[in-house]
Amino acid sequence: MTDSAPRRARVRAPELIGKGGWLNTGDQQYTLADLRGRIVVLDFWTFCCINCLHVLDELRELEEKHRDTLVVIGVHSPKFVHEAEHQAVVDAVERYGVAHPVLDDPELATWKQYAVRAWPTLVVIDPEGYVVAQHAGEGHAHAIERLVEELEAEHEAKGTLRRGDGPYVPPEPEPTTLRFPGKALLLPSGNFLVSDTTRHQLVELAGDAETALRRFGTGTRGFADGGPDQASFNEPQGLALLDDGSVVVADTVNHALRRLDLATGEVTTLAGTGRQWWQGSATSGPAREVDLSSPWDVAVFGGKVWIAMAGVHQLWTYDPDAGTVAVAAGTTNEGLVDGPGAEAWFAQPSGLAATADRLWLADSETSALRWVDTDGQVHTAVGTGLFDFGHRDGAAAQALFQHPLGVTALPDGSVAVADTYNHALRRYDPATGEVTTLATDLREPSDAVLVGEDIVVVESARHRLTRLRLPEEAVRVESVAHRTRRAATEVAPGRLRLDVIFQAPAGQKLDTRYGPSTRLLVSATPPELLLKGEGADTDLSRELELNPAVSEGVLHVSAMAASCDDDPANEYPACHVHQQDWGVPLRLTEGGTDRLPLVLAGMDEQ
Repeated sequence: MTDSAPRRARVRAPELIGKGGWLNTGDQQYTLADLRGRIVVLDFWTFCCINCLHVLDELRELEEKHRDTLVVIGVHSPKFVHEAEHQAVVDAVERYGVAHPVLDDPELATWKQYAVRAWPTLVVIDPEGYVVAQHAGEGHAHAIERLVEELEAEHEAKGTLRRGDGPYVPPEPEPTTLRFPGKALLLPSGNFLVSDTTRHQLVELAGDAETALRRFGTGTRGFADGGPDQASFNEPQGLALLDDGSVVVADTVNHALRRLDLATGEVTTLAGTGRQWWQGSATSGPAREVDLSSPWDVAVFGGKVWIAMAGVHQLWTYDPDAGTVAVAAGTTNEGLVDGPGAEAWFAQPSGLAATADRLWLADSETSALRWVDTDGQVHTAVGTGLFDFGHRDGAAAQALFQHPLGVTALPDGSVAVADTYNHALRRYDPATGEVTTLATDLREPSDAVLVGEDIVVVESARHRLTRLRLPEEAVRVESVAHRTRRAATEVAPGRLRLDVIFQAPAGQKLDTRYGPSTRLLVSATPPELLLKGEGADTDLSRELELNPAVSEGVLHVSAMAASCDDDPANEYPACHVHQQDWGVPLRLTEGGTDRLPLVLAGMDEQ
């Protein structure tokens, strides 16, 4: 650093505390003192959150490139009750190929110490143990790499940088036929095709749902077309049969749709570029030229392949005849809003099932079962929003799921729901408006397929398909209701200053070539909480007015900022989009704060 460079704020990093202990360290427990001399990036994540999974993928290259100076530590901070279970975190670390130490923090102790407000949040700690940067959301890997390079040079010169192997110890691989399978498809032959997600393959099982007959894909992360031994996938999920007898595959982490020819085993790419969709990217066009974002499931409805685009909270369609893709429903805002497709809000749609007149969908982050009619209108059958979940049967208006990932149409017009975090298979009957439980003691079921009078469930965390007889009488379970357990921020009624903090990374500036480079969208649940300040604008700070008659609620804040390399000599500078959605629980209290800072990138200096 030169003498003229501004000094960074010096904030001592709080200790890393987590009741669940450390994973991926060979049973070694660590403190920050043990990591002194290394650059540490804390990744506050939870395994339900698609943006958190995007950040895991963004960090892989950075970890590899700076492996002798940089230690990434995942701090697992649960949203759902199921995510506070230690075994569930162990499973998720393997499922998503997390190749760094993870601290299991079920009580959010470290989350609170670092005043984190959003999943995901990245915090950078320098080799002397000081916090030097914080970033919320995804799209920050380039900025963190720049900072890591600066810190390497600075602390090499000071003699405070310690190089060498990090604390990561990989777990022993398990010899199961499937490893965290995602979705399944009944083939015309009576066999099953299963997305073997963690092994990056598709597997054809015999009719017994156990014997592996064929595998498609190399088994390592990649994006290559070709025969069954040359093609590669990256955490594939959803599967659907096309009219020509081939299978369309949601290749989730490749942000692509692939086609499997069952006769030859040949894999080709139907849609996607391999790049992740960002705000400003095309929302329709030739399928191979448009970016997608974490497609999680696919289903044929109304002559098109519908795509649960979990990464941007939308539904898209792929037209096999025209070879095009387009947005069909959703605004990219995360939440639960019904109505015309263009106005609806979703939250990580992850499971699809089509009937003649309805496209059913499991909307995982709102723990909801929803459907689209033939006119493109979006409806909610069960579920109320981002923060209410549980296991409760009965009338749909008060029934609860917990992060469902799959939905299956049943012959009588009802639907089975793979209620993933409740380890249950549930049923919703539109004729009666009732929710019942079909089966319990499943382990993270993520999909199910109908086979005659049986239903075959993808028991993802038991690494198998499980055949159940559809019961005539539903299983009885004790009702449990939960709300997300984050402490509410106490704010004063009346005026509240909302400041989204964004500092362009070193060597970059805000991209104003095509107009304002920032966007802020604010809403509230219930809507009456906000008397003033709702809606979209380009300023990242806003004066809100909170209704004193509403004692508590959730403030929904969505922020975006675009920055480009600040090099006048470069006619085409590299540009980056930084983006995050927050749901901030508020409690109105006399004497509460009148300012709410949310860090998108940088440090809050006030």
